Amino acid sequence: MGVSRYLKERDPDVQIIGVQPEDGSSIPGIRRWPEAYLPKIYDPARVDRIIDVSAGESEEMARRMAREEGILSGVSSGGALCAALTVLADLTDAVIVTIVCDRGDRYLSSGLFPAE
Repeated sequence: MGVSRYLKERDPDVQIIGVQPEDGSSIPGIRRWPEAYLPKIYDPARVDRIIDVSAGESEEMARRMAREEGILSGVSSGGALCAALTVLADLTDAVIVTIVCDRGDRYLSSGLFPAE
């Protein structure tokens, strides 16, 4: 919420995109909060759009980030990049920033990164 406020104060055209798991998906680090449980700092006016991602596509994107870019991240970062690519598909001239918000070493024993 603080980053959203800061960026929008400097450029009102900045768009803040939230990411949440689609119904039935469980993604470590990304939550779909019921209205009654939203954190008090959450201000829906500071989020312009919310994109749902699946656990499967988030996991696959985390593997792609490791394999293709050498970025060892977790599933929530894979989900964030999936959302960023969704936004990119609708734009022609934009700067898109996403945050790699977790580390992949936590998942080495989970099967997320199988030995090939």
